[in-house]
Amino acid sequence: MDFGVTGKLGGYYLAEQYRKNAAGKSEGVSFAELAAAKAAEQSDVSGMSFKDMWQARFPGAYYHTADASDIPQGVWERNDFPFEKFFRNDLDESAVNWKPNGANPAMDSSGVQSRLHSIAGQKSIVVPPELEEKMKNDPALAKQVMARVESFIATNQVPGRICSHLIVLDENGEIARFRASSHGGNITGPTEEEMRQFEAEQAAKKKRREEYARLNEESALKRRLMEQETDDRYYKDSMTKKAVSITAYEAAGILK
Repeated sequence: MDFGVTGKLGGYYLAEQYRKNAAGKSEGVSFAELAAAKAAEQSDVSGMSFKDMWQARFPGAYYHTADASDIPQGVWERNDFPFEKFFRNDLDESAVNWKPNGANPAMDSSGVQSRLHSIAGQKSIVVPPELEEKMKNDPALAKQVMARVESFIATNQVPGRICSHLIVLDENGEIARFRASSHGGNITGPTEEEMRQFEAEQAAKKKRREEYARLNEESALKRRLMEQETDDRYYKDSMTKKAVSITAYEAAGILK
C-alpha cells in the first residue's frame, strides 16, 4: 500500500533534522543518503540555473514555473487533489486552480492508491515566477534554495522504500507546500515539537519582515520631510534676500 503525507512548512525543521543526522543522531535517514546529499551540496554548481541544479541532482525530476503556494491547506491535503498532474512535463493549470467537489475519498481507496502508485519514485518542484527571476539574478540564493530542497528530500526519505516528493516553493524560496509518499512503507513527517519550532521560526521571520518594512517606511518619510524642509528653507531664504534687495533699492531711491 502507498502512504502519503502532506504539509505546509518552510525549511526549518528539515534543516534541523539534517543537522541532527549529520551529528550522528539517526532519524531514519541512512548514512549513504546523508553522504550523497552532502556531496551534492559541495559540488560545483557555478553558472547553473536553479532548474539545471535541480534536474542535475535529480535526473528525470519535473520542474514547473507557477504560483501554487497559495493553494488552501484544506484543498492541498485532500486525497482527491490532482497531485499526479504535477508529475508531467506540462503542468495543467486546472491542477493549480482545482476545487474539491464531494466527500474526500479514503487514503486506502483503490483510486487514490492507483494515483499514488503512478508517481512512485518521482520528484517534482513548482517555482513561482517571482522566485525564479530572483534566483536568475542571485546565484547564491539559488544555491541556498537548492540546499533547502535537498535537505527536505534527504530527511523525508524512508530507508528501503520508494518515495516520491512534490515540493512547492513560495516567492522567498521557502517550502510552502509538500506531498511525500512512501510506497509500501510508513509515513514520515514532522513531530509536534518540530512543527511548533517551525511555526515559532516563521512567526519570528514575519515579525522581522514587518519591522524591516516599517523602518524602510520611516526612513522614506524622514527623507521626504528633510527634502521638504530644504525646499522651504530655500524658499524662505530667497524671499528674505528679495525683501532685503527691495529695501536696499528703495533706500537708494532706485525704487519708488
